[in-house]
Amino acid sequence: MTRFSAAVSDSSGDERDVRMVQDFQRSPVLSPPKPPEDESGSEEDIGIDQESDEETSEGSSSDIQEDGISPIRSRPARNHASEDSDDEIEDGSDNTSSGSTSSGESDVDMPAQRQDVSVIPWARQVGVDAQKMHVMQTSLFRIPEEVVAIKAMNRATRPHPKVLATVRRKHSRDSIGDGLRMDSQERASFAHDIEPPAYRPSRKYARVDISASAVAGCEDGLVDAGLAFGRSFRVGWGPGGTLVHLGKLCAPLSQIESSANSSLITKTVVPLFAGSHKEVNIRLSRLLQHHLSKTPIIKDESGVPFADPSTELDFSSFVSLYPSSDQSYEQSLFRLGRALFDKIDEHLAPEITVDVRNRISAVRRKAALSAWLEEAVGHLVDADIKKHSSGDSAAFVYTLLTGNRIEKACEVAMDNGYVKLATLISQASGDFEFREDLKEQIQLWREQRIDVHIGESIRKIYALLAGILDVVEGSKGSSLEQCPDIDPVKGLDWKRTFGLHLWFSEPMDAPISQVFESYNRSRQESPFRVSPPLPPYFETSSAERLPFKIPTPSPSDALFSLIRLHADPACSLSQALSPLSFGPSPGDYSLSWHLYIVLSRCMRIRDFADRADPGRRKDTMDGDNEQDWHEGHSSSADLLASSYAHQLEQLGMLQEAVFVLLHIEGSAGREKAIKDLLHRSADKLDEWMCSGILGSLKIPVAWVNEARAVLAIYEGKVFDAYQLYLNAGLYQQAHDLAVVELAPEAVIRQDLDLLVSLFERIANQTVDGWHVRGKAYMDYAYAMTRIPELHASLSESTIPDAVEEQELDNFTRTLPRLINILPDILSNSSDPRHKVALAEMISGLTAVIDLVKPLALSQSQIKLIAVDEATKLRHIQTTFYEKYMRSIQAS
Repeated sequence: MTRFSAAVSDSSGDERDVRMVQDFQRSPVLSPPKPPEDESGSEEDIGIDQESDEETSEGSSSDIQEDGISPIRSRPARNHASEDSDDEIEDGSDNTSSGSTSSGESDVDMPAQRQDVSVIPWARQVGVDAQKMHVMQTSLFRIPEEVVAIKAMNRATRPHPKVLATVRRKHSRDSIGDGLRMDSQERASFAHDIEPPAYRPSRKYARVDISASAVAGCEDGLVDAGLAFGRSFRVGWGPGGTLVHLGKLCAPLSQIESSANSSLITKTVVPLFAGSHKEVNIRLSRLLQHHLSKTPIIKDESGVPFADPSTELDFSSFVSLYPSSDQSYEQSLFRLGRALFDKIDEHLAPEITVDVRNRISAVRRKAALSAWLEEAVGHLVDADIKKHSSGDSAAFVYTLLTGNRIEKACEVAMDNGYVKLATLISQASGDFEFREDLKEQIQLWREQRIDVHIGESIRKIYALLAGILDVVEGSKGSSLEQCPDIDPVKGLDWKRTFGLHLWFSEPMDAPISQVFESYNRSRQESPFRVSPPLPPYFETSSAERLPFKIPTPSPSDALFSLIRLHADPACSLSQALSPLSFGPSPGDYSLSWHLYIVLSRCMRIRDFADRADPGRRKDTMDGDNEQDWHEGHSSSADLLASSYAHQLEQLGMLQEAVFVLLHIEGSAGREKAIKDLLHRSADKLDEWMCSGILGSLKIPVAWVNEARAVLAIYEGKVFDAYQLYLNAGLYQQAHDLAVVELAPEAVIRQDLDLLVSLFERIANQTVDGWHVRGKAYMDYAYAMTRIPELHASLSESTIPDAVEEQELDNFTRTLPRLINILPDILSNSSDPRHKVALAEMISGLTAVIDLVKPLALSQSQIKLIAVDEATKLRHIQTTFYEKYMRSIQAS
């Protein structure tokens, strides 16, 4: 569709249309006579002054209507032809401009009669048939009358805001006020008006440089924190888990009342533990002390200390830390690990085959799991027994069976007259025929509707002995003969439900993986009937009382994850060691890290998926293959260690945090993590703390001194920081600190011995910028002491010493260069010490040069800056006196 726009446009086609309108206005055939003043202003205001355009369009449109011109049809297929034709018309109008003007003047005096609008003036002059040109024009492109009519219609139906004459850019920008420009629009026909676009105001704000900003120089305005940190503030972590932020911490979808656009900075300590810090401190200290006793600290190939846990660090060693009467969750976790993963002493002869060994090992492993499970659910069974102390004896027996207390259940059954039932209970976990007989008995009761006369607890016991853990349907009689269904696992937690699969549902010789698959399948098929393996904190408190928000779906119990890790080879270690599986805090990685070290680094059972090659341990390889030992890297393992160390740092357990960071596998990352920790906790590095870090953990003393030096600088103890840097062997830092902070004060005090001592230990070390910074101070001190001595010695002696003269001559050549580089050394104009020291050094050097060779500075063309007027005047006097004396000697 043809684009219709205002006279001011950024398209070349519209510009050609404007020129055609101008030519048409000059033509006497199309334009009525106008006063001279109107003709002079029409060309200047075209496209800008809308009033003149409207007058022209009114006259043209009236002519078109009288000649019966119909609405124009667009010809998009002839765009190229029309462009070429326009170019020809422009050329023709330029060549015949004088002719058309003269003809227009003659036509003014003609009678006022209508002329044929189809007659083209310039076609007459060039000698072309007007009728033929009119046919070609109407066939190929729009005639000028149509252009005028179209623009007149657009002006009448499309009002637009005032556009400045300076806006002639093709690509406008709102930032400079071009937001008033309109883009071209299309419409179906002339019957449809084009709605004006929405008014877009120009942008009022633009980014400015810091030099032109009103905030420049106010970044230290602590009264207004928003002003001080407005351009660069971000959320940041501080020592001990301190989080510095603006506004209020919230979830992405939380509704808060306060705004982050505030001048108040908040320091929040993010809780990483669910319990009290005192209890957590005692619990973790016990685990880490035991871990340290089984972990030698060695140096890797880069000379960085590294913690390499030994194979003695297994689950059994952790179990020994807890008394037998301890019923805590941690001891249950380590005892389960001992039953599933620790090495079993089989006591078998060497000639026993591998298949037999594996079979015996599987049986013993399952027996160990059964023993752990009986102990783990013991307190739950005792709690249920108390509920049935004076109730149904059969329910008492059923409760005992859920804890696999077969012997006790037989005694209770016989004491209550269930002799035959006790006989069946004694055969629990029997062979296949025994279970099939019991299943037939249950089926017979249901068919004969006898189950209605048998108690629910008895029916549950029979279902357990038959290996049935699904819902047992009752007989579907009417009224009194209707028997309800029973669910053997109703009201049981996940551990006892899993135990029923282990003790009754699956065969005695079934492996642990088959038992796990049976329980996992039942809980997936019947999620509302079978208890899911939820962590213990879900059982003790409701979800609303938890200090942290637990995501959905709920995490699995860490005990269940360990069983799954043993039964399912495809189980991911990262899923099994989720922090929410151990406690309600999503940031508590303590038990996750300890289990990872045992399972991965010590026992080599399972590792993270991002480790390239788990490798083999050096101590399990012979000497011939030791060079083939390779250890892959795991970023997940390093992240786990860093997270745990961050928790310990929050508790103030600095030594323990350093020990955990020693397990980071990369040398560069391990060194950086430990140094950063020491820097954040430098105020806690007292004598007792340093003795443990340097002794047991074998951390280099240079790392500790570097951290203490940073603290000394923060406290303003610059000289102490300088000495700590020297003791740490960080000569570059000590050199930079001495040049900027200590040496200027020594110069001001005129203590040249102190100035020399600051750089004596650094002189023989590799330091960047030594020759143009630190050495300059030593040259200054040496020149200020040696030149007066040489001058006095040469003045007193009758026969000058050649060596002393040569040394003095060397001084006079090097001192101008020294004076020239001093402004670059003391370049901090905001420090008054630098200004005073610079003036003192240049004045002193100028004085000693004037003493021995006054013309040295003038010959080297060195300008004396940052010195007082007295020094300049003295130097000028000395120089001119020397020149005067030489002129006298020359004459």
